Amino acid sequence: QVQLVESGGGLVQPGGSLRLSCTASGRITSFSGMGWYRQAPGKQRESVATLTSGGRTNYEESVKGRFTISSDNANNVVALQMNSLKPEDTAVYYCNAAVNRGGLTYSYWGQGTQVTVSS
Repeated sequence: QVQLVESGGGLVQPGGSLRLSCTASGRITSFSGMGWYRQAPGKQRESVATLTSGGRTNYEESVKGRFTISSDNANNVVALQMNSLKPEDTAVYYCNAAVNRGGLTYSYWGQGTQVTVSS
């Protein structure tokens, strides 16, 4: 199995920054991609930023220009730098990893980390 551990959430004022980090461990053969998702109260989980193994990134429209996803492949870490945070960014943020194994792709989730943007 694969374990994902997130860190870096917290309370920040509007306009502030946070950096989320996710470390993967366990039966990791190769990743087809990793990403960050978020779920606000009463809303569905949505994709925030994704990164393919080929280095292609995709961002949710509202975070473009403010958030940046990056990876440290040697250490199986994916990070999300969040700048110019807004109250509407408040949510539980989840790390996701798509792991290739035996010709199949398995999806794993972290436990989530709370991000609250409030004055």
